[in-house]
Amino acid sequence: MSYDHLTALESEAIHIIREAVAESERPVLLFSGGKDSAVVLRLAVKAFWPARLPFPVMHVDTGHNFDEVISFRDRTIEQLEAQLIVASVQEAIDQGRVVEETGPRASRNRLQTESLLTAIDKHRFDMVFGGARRDEEKARAKERVFSFRDEFGQWDPKNQRPEVWSAYNARIRVGEHIRCFPISNWTEMDIWQYIEVENIELPSVYFSHTRRVFERDGMLMAESPYLQATNEEEVAEAVVRFRTVGDMTCTGAFESRASSVSEIIAEVAATRITERGASRADDRTAEAAMEDRKKEGYF
Repeated sequence: MSYDHLTALESEAIHIIREAVAESERPVLLFSGGKDSAVVLRLAVKAFWPARLPFPVMHVDTGHNFDEVISFRDRTIEQLEAQLIVASVQEAIDQGRVVEETGPRASRNRLQTESLLTAIDKHRFDMVFGGARRDEEKARAKERVFSFRDEFGQWDPKNQRPEVWSAYNARIRVGEHIRCFPISNWTEMDIWQYIEVENIELPSVYFSHTRRVFERDGMLMAESPYLQATNEEEVAEAVVRFRTVGDMTCTGAFESRASSVSEIIAEVAATRITERGASRADDRTAEAAMEDRKKEGYF
């Protein structure tokens, strides 16, 4: 199968990354260990090869991660000899900067915003690369490639800069920053096809495996020290995989036998449900849940 369109997408993304670095003083790349950020990291490495990555990598760590994802994160950073910055939600809780939710549906996902903005301010980052795609969710479909954030880290979807003919405006004042999304024009299918072509390593949770899960709100949630079933929820072993990776308390799995990238590509081609709509509990709290979080500074 020919994937010629990936060449155009790759060239556009590399151009965006180089333009963003040229127009900024202190860039950083957000890396969750998920498939989208893994692709952005690969594109950034290719953009400056054979030189080393010219900026640090940052993970906003909820402390409620899949062990497989953290192992993959550390292994990848070590291989690249990159600088890793960890913005810790647990540290924010311990210092009293945020208050942790309680109850069976408690999640630290919303608490990531404070840790992210604190780290951006502390390190004075003015260009923050992210792996968001416009096909993921309605709020992210509104994003520009260069997404302006004010001195409070907030986003105004009704007041965005035009990007006519792919001309990007990176002008900011002290305290402001830009979120840069190089893979805005990619789809989930493009991501998986690029992963196949580039032979990009991913955390094992993306592939079919046996795990103890229970059903909650129409999703299969992984049993873990951070998320336990109630008396009404039955835990059982199932063959599952995860379509997206995030905080364990709000990321759902689904039954799947896809154990290779080619099998996942076939699976994605057949589905009619968006990845976040199918597997992220935090996006189900309200019709505009993601947009509300993004306005506050979420990525």
